Amino acid sequence: MSTDGSGTSTRDITVVHLMRHGEVENPDGLLYGRLSGYHLSDLGRRMADRVAEHLASRDITYAVSSPLERAQETATPIAKAHGLDLATDARLIEAENVFEGKAFGVGDGALRRPENWKHLTNPFKPSWGEPYLEQVVRMKGALDAARDAARGHEAVCVSHQLPIWIVRSFVERRRLWHDPRKRQCTLASLTSFTYQGDAIVSVGYSEPALDLVPEHLRAGAKPAKGKSKAFGA
Repeated sequence: MSTDGSGTSTRDITVVHLMRHGEVENPDGLLYGRLSGYHLSDLGRRMADRVAEHLASRDITYAVSSPLERAQETATPIAKAHGLDLATDARLIEAENVFEGKAFGVGDGALRRPENWKHLTNPFKPSWGEPYLEQVVRMKGALDAARDAARGHEAVCVSHQLPIWIVRSFVERRRLWHDPRKRQCTLASLTSFTYQGDAIVSVGYSEPALDLVPEHLRAGAKPAKGKSKAFGA
């Protein structure tokens, strides 16, 4: 049995990469949420291929995705590169949102519409969508399941920006309510959880396809007016 130099068996170390999908074809700039029929753009497919190349030498033994098309299409090149069947876990799905199917972004006037005010009363829950704690429970369950499936190796789980950021915030003991513009979760990014046994001991973040990501869609970028896709899921 090999060790990592500190006496810890390498069988006890598992890495689960939580990946955000690539860019989506969304010409109307809608908040597409859980709607079906939203596929990767040509650029999004290039992002997926780039991350698959980045992970090609890694010890990936399990690949799983949200059931939504954009996530499945992002995960497919990774699974193929490692000769794996792609699994699906519904717990990795995008967060529920009452504004799904609508334009709701910087500069579109959504916050000034009285019909929307009733959904904006509690940013701490939040009142407009799936509660943050519910997202934590399902995402942590999906991460732990991937850990068990790839124990002693590495797994890739493809999901969506908000659930990824929320579970990372929980693990890193940050408050769950936040400014969406400040999420560190760029398109096709990897948020990597290292487990020792059953416990998460570290969290890393990388952006293998950053050069392909338009500047206004990068982590921490100031959204441009009319670019509601900056909050794409």
